[in-house]
Order: sequence, then structure tokens, then C-alpha cells
Amino acid sequence: MTDTNNAPVTIEVTIAAPVETVWQSLRDPAWIRRWHGWHFDGLDEEVEYIYGSKATESTEPYVLDVDGGDRFVLSEQAGGTRVRITRAAPGGNPEWDAYYDDITEGWTSFLQQLRFALERQPGRERRTLFLSADGAGPGKASFDLDTPVPGERYDVGGQGGPVDSGEVWFVSAHQLGLTLDDLGPGLVVSGAKPVSPTSPDGGAMAIVSTYGLDDRAFSAVRDRWSRWWSSTYPGAADPVE
Repeated sequence: MTDTNNAPVTIEVTIAAPVETVWQSLRDPAWIRRWHGWHFDGLDEEVEYIYGSKATESTEPYVLDVDGGDRFVLSEQAGGTRVRITRAAPGGNPEWDAYYDDITEGWTSFLQQLRFALERQPGRERRTLFLSADGAGPGKASFDLDTPVPGERYDVGGQGGPVDSGEVWFVSAHQLGLTLDDLGPGLVVSGAKPVSPTSPDGGAMAIVSTYGLDDRAFSAVRDRWSRWWSSTYPGAADPVE
């Protein structure tokens, strides 16, 4: 939930890439498609709206303001670039306030996908699955990992789920990110959906990013994840790809 004092929220990640490369990943639509959100019919329009027509580059270097008042600030750090999003404090726009927590969780997911794209799959195109489920339930999928620690390897193969082995990419209050050895490597970001006007009872979501798969291999991945998701979250919608 948002801070009751209406204090702005910050989301931060450090990426092992030059600041110029990270900046281009925020300004070039082709680069943005490699990490922002997931693929769907309206992705190009969404990218143009957020990072194009509704975005303003500051006179300060590597600072970008987007619609709603959220601000990206890039700064050079030892070994890479720190990306910090400072969210506009809630209370100024009722339409945005209704989705404040959803947007915060979205930025958390997308910054981690940006980091993965630049560190593990630079310059490569991805294919994605977006899975969601509404209603009270187990929240974010843990994939049989009891106490995941970022940077540690995991191996849960043979337990019936869609995840076999990889690295714990990140852990936050509401999300878990895992690299997927067999998908390129790929990445899954699993999260609990906040209560909002579109999800009054909350729910769960997952974004699966894959690399280097042909149509047949991607179809098999989609079927495996769909079966597992529908059995874990009965009544869930079909995946978006």
C-alpha cells in the first residue's frame, strides 16, 4: 500500500552497463521493447505514450520525467549505472492514485527486466508470456523456494512446476525474480497484484521472458506454463503473448 503520509516512493536498481547504454534503453523504442512490460498488441502505443509523447527530458543529464510525475534519474556508479525512479506522491491526481500501487509494482518489475536485458541478453529480442489471476489466493508464486536469496543458484527440477534451475535474480516485498536456464536463459518475474479498481480482491501475475526459442519451442513453453498456472490459480485467464 502507499505511504499514509503521501511520501514519494523510490525504486532503485544498479545495472552493470554504461550510463549511455542505459539511457538509450529509455529513449529508443526498439530498445524499450526489450524490457518494458510484456508483448501485446498495444505495446508500441504504450511505449510511445510513456517514453515519447508524455515524457520530458530534463536539462540535467540522464533525467527523464514521465506522465504522472514519475522521474527517472541515472547516475554512474562503480561498475555500472544506478537507475532510480522517484514516484510522484499520491494525492494530486485521483485517476492515477487509484492505480498507485499497481504502477509501483510495475516499475519494480520493469527495472529488473531492464537490468536482465542489459546484463544477460544485451541487444537480443525476447518473446514473453504474461499470466494473471484475480482474487484472493496464494499471492506470488514461490516455485517451491522457501527462502530465496538474490545471487544464489537454485534447482527445483522434477517437482512438477515450470521452473527447473537458474539464479535468484531479485526478491522484493511482493515480487520474486528468477533466471531460467532453459529459456535462453530467460527470466520470470512473479508478483502479488495489489488491490485496485481493476483487481478489487488482488491476485497474482507472472511475466516470462524467453530468448532464442523457435516457434515450436516457444509453444511448448507456453503450454507448460499455461497448464501450471491454471492448476495453481483456477479460473485464471489465458496467457498474453
